Amino acid sequence: MNNPLTLALTAVLLALASALVSLLAQRYPVLIKWLVMPLLGASGLVAAMAGIDGLLSGQVISSQLPFGLPWLAWRVRVDVLASFFLLLIGMVSVAVAWYAPGYVREFENGRSPFTVLGGFSGLFLAGMQWVVIADDAFSFMVAWELMSLSSYFLVTFQHENSANRRAGFLYLMMAEIGALAILLGYGVLAGNGHGFAFDAMRQAHVTGLWASVAFALAFLGFGMKAGLVPVHAWLPEAHPVAPSHVSALMSGVMLKVAVYGFIRFSFDLLGEIQWGWGVAVLLIGSISALMGVLYALMQHDLKRLLAYHSVENIGIIFIGLGLAMVFAGTGHPLLAALGLVAALYHTINHALFKSLLFLGAGAVLHSSHQRDMEQMGGLLHKMPWTGLFFLIGCISIAALPPFNGFVSEWLTFQAALQAWALENGVLRSLIPITAAMLALTGALAAACFVKVYGVSFLGQARSKQVRKAREVDWGMRMGQGLLAAFCLLLGIFPTSMIGLINSIPQQLLGTGLKQATEHGWLWLTPLGASVASYSAPLILLGLLFAWGLAAWVMRRGSVREIRRSDAWDCGFSPLNSRMQYTASSFAQPIRRVFGLLFHIEEGIKREQSGQLRHELHVGDRLWGWLYAPVARIVLNGGRLAGRLQSGHVRNYLGWTLATLVVVLWLIS
Repeated sequence: MNNPLTLALTAVLLALASALVSLLAQRYPVLIKWLVMPLLGASGLVAAMAGIDGLLSGQVISSQLPFGLPWLAWRVRVDVLASFFLLLIGMVSVAVAWYAPGYVREFENGRSPFTVLGGFSGLFLAGMQWVVIADDAFSFMVAWELMSLSSYFLVTFQHENSANRRAGFLYLMMAEIGALAILLGYGVLAGNGHGFAFDAMRQAHVTGLWASVAFALAFLGFGMKAGLVPVHAWLPEAHPVAPSHVSALMSGVMLKVAVYGFIRFSFDLLGEIQWGWGVAVLLIGSISALMGVLYALMQHDLKRLLAYHSVENIGIIFIGLGLAMVFAGTGHPLLAALGLVAALYHTINHALFKSLLFLGAGAVLHSSHQRDMEQMGGLLHKMPWTGLFFLIGCISIAALPPFNGFVSEWLTFQAALQAWALENGVLRSLIPITAAMLALTGALAAACFVKVYGVSFLGQARSKQVRKAREVDWGMRMGQGLLAAFCLLLGIFPTSMIGLINSIPQQLLGTGLKQATEHGWLWLTPLGASVASYSAPLILLGLLFAWGLAAWVMRRGSVREIRRSDAWDCGFSPLNSRMQYTASSFAQPIRRVFGLLFHIEEGIKREQSGQLRHELHVGDRLWGWLYAPVARIVLNGGRLAGRLQSGHVRNYLGWTLATLVVVLWLIS
């Protein structure tokens, strides 16, 4: 085995070692901080090294491991696609390893044992890494289930809370339904390829109806794990209740592993891409992006809001993938490469800024014990470093230059603007509509994070806990600062990352974006300088010049002194926190426009003190339409199965006899 694959397997072993060491953490909790988390960080660092090595070398390295089933050994493989996702997993894992020791201090005296937190965190990371390097359907599904089950125990870590148990049940139910769909999709490919190895599936060349069936099953399974609408409702339930560093891994990394699975299945294993599949992906991605940001705008729970924004950004990623599939299916490989690069770039961007925002939300929760934005305010004065890093995350997710979120969304728009090259009139009309939905999504996302930052970090504190908040320790700040630095670097030097990503469309589509980096680090020209260009370094220099000029004018110009005083209070009593905008009031105009999409319960409640309190609950209509019936069926089936364990021997003998009769009837 050569270097990238060896490094990847070493990363998996380090993650498993952290899980094993966690067995001792119940007796020695200090091991979580000084051994378990450093092992996770080392695993992430080695995974990132494997990813960089694999992307630079461009090699395809595979091997067969000496365990598995007697007739089916486990296969592993590292190519440029796997290397990219190993790099993504590693970057976030290192930051989380810096952050977690300070954050988990609040669980030292809790009911839930540290063994669960550390052990399943290691298994979770190992499962995600193994999914990426698996080269056969059997080991892929084993790693997928390891990832899903370990994250279930992390979601229900504080199982004494009913919200955690409810979220865990919903998450596990949807995860297993999705896993079954993926398994059936692999079954279609294995049946045609006469083997579970991915090499056999690549040679199967499935066509016609069975190809569409396999694609639909994979799209359902991977889309459910990624959080696409309408199979997204588990995501805003599970992510908020998990520990914040786990939320960062789930939203920043686990959802991207689902994106990896979809790309591997559709672009690599399934064979020739049909443009009709791309239309389905494009439409679902557009709806997910718009619905995700609308649901996020309605939230006042900070972590729940960030979870809904994961739905939005996963939708943006699938818009890029849908464009790539449409262009590939209609014979435009260069434009397909542009859509794929845009999707991959937004994949790593979202991993970075969403993990940063979840770590920032965790810092606020750790310091103030508040998730409700209606109780926050003024946190910038109490937590300046967290406020700075959270602001970088807000700017990045709002897709404002010179940070990384702008680059990937700009590339997605550039791909959509090439619809004129298509001969199909319906596609030429459809793609601009999805581009308009993406533009609306971007505007709403910017409005949402103006609300988040303004209500949470600016103004006056609305509660006693927030007034007592203090800045978190240096380790938690280091984790946030590392991700903030990555957001800035990937925004200023996009050509460097695109140069690494470029080998992926070359492998999957047969062509890359060589012209994107032909002008060096200064200019990004995805389809050539005559079509479109973008220079993040020049924009950064312009912003720094404007800031310096403004500072010079304030110090040397006509404005020599700034007089500070209280804001004008319109002649009323001094300003207080009750006069500020709340998260609900900020979103009220948008809630009125899009109210039909939500289940809204609004009213006025009189408290014991005599004050009137406005109450608002915005629900997801899809919950009642899709999820509640499935949940009832599962629970009723569980109760019915529970009756089999009645404790009477005669019942067990009766079931055994009935089973024997059925088996004899089938084999005869």
